[in-house]
Amino acid sequence: MYHMMHVVDFAGVELSCDPSRTADVCAVIMQEGLAHICLVTPCMTITRAKIEQNIPRKRKGSCSQHEKMLLRFYDVVLQAIVRHTKFDIVKCVLIASPGFVKDQFFDYMMAEAIKQDIRVLIENKAKFLLVHSSSGHRYALKEVLTDPTVTSRLVDTKAASEVKALDMFYHTLQSEPDRAYYGLDHVLRANDSNAIDVLMLTDGLFRSSDVATRKKYVSLVESVRENGGDVKIFSSLHLSGEQLGQLSGVAALLRFPLPNVDSDSDSSSDHD
Repeated sequence: MYHMMHVVDFAGVELSCDPSRTADVCAVIMQEGLAHICLVTPCMTITRAKIEQNIPRKRKGSCSQHEKMLLRFYDVVLQAIVRHTKFDIVKCVLIASPGFVKDQFFDYMMAEAIKQDIRVLIENKAKFLLVHSSSGHRYALKEVLTDPTVTSRLVDTKAASEVKALDMFYHTLQSEPDRAYYGLDHVLRANDSNAIDVLMLTDGLFRSSDVATRKKYVSLVESVRENGGDVKIFSSLHLSGEQLGQLSGVAALLRFPLPNVDSDSDSSSDHD
């Protein structure tokens, strides 16, 4: 069982070591005096920074201390965003808060970016999306990610490489069907010929109640990797995973055409 888990989860372990390599969403969940900087990958959410500062209340006739501490807080959040966000990978930065905190912070951040010539913020201004959250606590991220405005914006960012691979599969299935196979039997035959370039599976296959079935998929993953193929495990929570599920949950792009897979399968059935 350990070996089965090891083979399938190895890529996930590598990802958890440096999630910023594939985190295409950065989320800043904040309220006055509290902020969480989170990286959202196709597989997980990692909190990279938690910022807490005591912001004194506004006093009647004097707001100077409140404003001073609030700007100091905003500056720490700004620096954390720059430090933890790889803008060459991230496609969207969410800033969420109750009330107008997000708007005030964004205005401050862009003004400082111009004043200090922070090019990475100026050049990626279009990637920021301001949305409402009930608080600055981490649990509010869940409600933010299900906000319709956010989900429509993030359609192209979740599991981007998986979506690209699946699109390529459909295209190849239409243009070169001998290089695109789906269904376990056909994919296993392609693997026997060391023909698999990209293997695509849904994560649900590894949760099968049948141990023998799980072992088949784990062995397939291990074999394809040993032969230099790329393995992509799709989350069943993503639309791309649902689409792959409709193709039996397993598909492969081949290095070269295998025109005889169907006929081999038919002849073996006739033999049986």
